[in-house]
Amino acid sequence: MARVAKLKVKLLACTKEPERNVTAAIRQCYAAVGAAELKRKTDEETRKRLIAQIKGSGHTSTLEHAVFTFAIEGVSRACTHQLVRHRIASYSQQSQRYVSELKGGMEYIVPPEIKKIKAVYRRYRKLMKEVEDGYRGLVESGIKPEDARFVLPNAAESKIVVTMNARALLNFFQERLCDRAQWEIRALAGEMLKLVKKAAPIIFAGAGPTCESQKICWEGKMSCGRWKRIKGGELRARS
Repeated sequence: MARVAKLKVKLLACTKEPERNVTAAIRQCYAAVGAAELKRKTDEETRKRLIAQIKGSGHTSTLEHAVFTFAIEGVSRACTHQLVRHRIASYSQQSQRYVSELKGGMEYIVPPEIKKIKAVYRRYRKLMKEVEDGYRGLVESGIKPEDARFVLPNAAESKIVVTMNARALLNFFQERLCDRAQWEIRALAGEMLKLVKKAAPIIFAGAGPTCESQKICWEGKMSCGRWKRIKGGELRARS
């Protein structure tokens, strides 16, 4: 039976002592001694100062020495198509070719706007059931799952493992926590940010859309106006 899926995000692994690693890399650029010694001798205040300094200057390549791996479930194919556009990352996604939608029933995602209207939601659920029945009928007729999957919708639930370094994640949060981002990937980004803030609070302090992280909205005429509610916020357009 087709059923609604819920978003689940888990931090599978990350660089051990990510902020100490990053700070050692920052200091290595200007030190005669090796990074291992620098890592041992750098205190928390220095870590805070140096990480804030490189984030403020935009010289953030050293943040790439901190890496985070996420297990993500309960997202739609529409969402993962957006996610993989962030190219500085590694992805391993559940295959619709090898994983049958008949095992346990097809799971799917429901947009909040559809769920708000009872009649529309009922129709949506009926459509998902019809899709599942169509898929089952094809498979039972001898069609391979790799071909039967062509009837599956963007709403079909997917699972994916994602690995990003801290620099790529900060960019991801700038783009996908913006109010103009699609609701599902915005929710995903929010859950990912909660997890990495626990693992590396200094690196991800102030992470978010550019109206928060830079106090600049770059959306020009397309802006949602959120920047107006931020002290010192301003609107710009990239030329």
